[in-house]
Amino acid sequence: MTAANRPGGRPDGAPPGWKVALASVSLALSLLLWLNGLIDSLSRPSVGNDLNRRQLELAVLAEPQLSGPLPDLLAGRSPVETLRKALTEEINDAREAGQTPDPDLLLEQALLLRRQGQTPASDALLAELAAGSSPQAILAQALLNPEPKPAGPAKTTLIEALPQGGVLQLWSCEALTPGANCGAGGASRRALLQLVSVSVLPVLLLLLGSAALLREFWMRWRGRAAEAPPLQGPQLSGLDAVLLIAGGFVVIGELLTPLVVGPLLTGLLLQLAVTSPLREGISVVSLYLALMAGPLLILALLLGGKGAMGGLQFRWRPLALNLRQGLKGLLMVLPLVSLVGWLQGQLWGDPGGSNPLLELVLNSHNVPALACFGFTAIVLAPLFEETIFRGALLPVAARKLGASGGILLSAAVFAVAHLSLGELLPLLVLGVGLGWVRWSSGRLGSCVLMHSFWNALTFANLVVLGW
Repeated sequence: MTAANRPGGRPDGAPPGWKVALASVSLALSLLLWLNGLIDSLSRPSVGNDLNRRQLELAVLAEPQLSGPLPDLLAGRSPVETLRKALTEEINDAREAGQTPDPDLLLEQALLLRRQGQTPASDALLAELAAGSSPQAILAQALLNPEPKPAGPAKTTLIEALPQGGVLQLWSCEALTPGANCGAGGASRRALLQLVSVSVLPVLLLLLGSAALLREFWMRWRGRAAEAPPLQGPQLSGLDAVLLIAGGFVVIGELLTPLVVGPLLTGLLLQLAVTSPLREGISVVSLYLALMAGPLLILALLLGGKGAMGGLQFRWRPLALNLRQGLKGLLMVLPLVSLVGWLQGQLWGDPGGSNPLLELVLNSHNVPALACFGFTAIVLAPLFEETIFRGALLPVAARKLGASGGILLSAAVFAVAHLSLGELLPLLVLGVGLGWVRWSSGRLGSCVLMHSFWNALTFANLVVLGW
């Protein structure tokens, strides 16, 4: 009597029971962790307000350098008033949530109101700040009691404690020493360059991307597009894919790795006296490397060990072809992600829950720390995530669901895995674009480069706004 005919037996070729049980438990844990993570993301602060305010600050600083139609195009009709409203909204939102407003926001609003001649309202905010002991509080006390004015080292200490190069530094200097040369001209020229790079260049990329997207639709409608090569991938089963994603990526990578490696890494960095923000930079890159180890080891075991990674179709040569395909994919997905993000903002507003790494990059002025963040975002994340989602998951899903189904499923898992409800739809569209490049090119290397270009563009935008 064969195993298939024995009572309770399993057919030949069926996966062992332990593997099914492990995959089931991993999947259940993953769904719970993902659901909890998505809900928790709503309580995380959004970087959207910071980005909008930083751009308004650049517009205010750059306004003296603008002439002709440029002010309305780059800075809007009244950047100062728009900035005042944005600051008021952020401060009120914090108070309504029972939180203490950021001292920098209070100080910036107070200085702006003073420049507009609204001294009573400005003094009220300064008095609120002066009750504390932060650098902003000391500056607020100096502004409320202008005689004697701080001078020499005392004034320098006050101003150097503030974010460098922005409106806070300039307006604080001008408020402390009216008529002094506070470098307004240089600050205005720098702000103009930053404003152009974060407003004009993205518009140009959107126009190029829209043209590339329309051309691709036209070519496919006319039947002139190149035929997609056969979609190949590793010989994994659906159960293997569940073990890889749920067991490796989520349970081992997102749950166990931070719990085990995180405290050890924190203790080591404290023992080495590594200070912030470099400590955060080293932590990010080290934790990500540790997160990669478990899933990649599981993938190697599932593929049979040495040399099996070749089935993922990286196909790095010729590199120029991968670069062209990655750049083309980036340009084509940009307008689609922007459109979805805009529609979401109109219908839902800003739901919050941005990736914490975005805020770290935006507020860091430490070059080694930024190098750690950049290496993680531009090199490690694209290589690892594309290996898992487009290298392994997409081909496996496509064998069961077809190419379109595989692209959609891998994009959905990719979006959910980032644990940000506010970014879920844009990430889904980005994932579809990455899957389309994988399908149309037959090259995982092109997907890695497209993902890297996307992260590099986001990283550069954050650095320019935050520097």
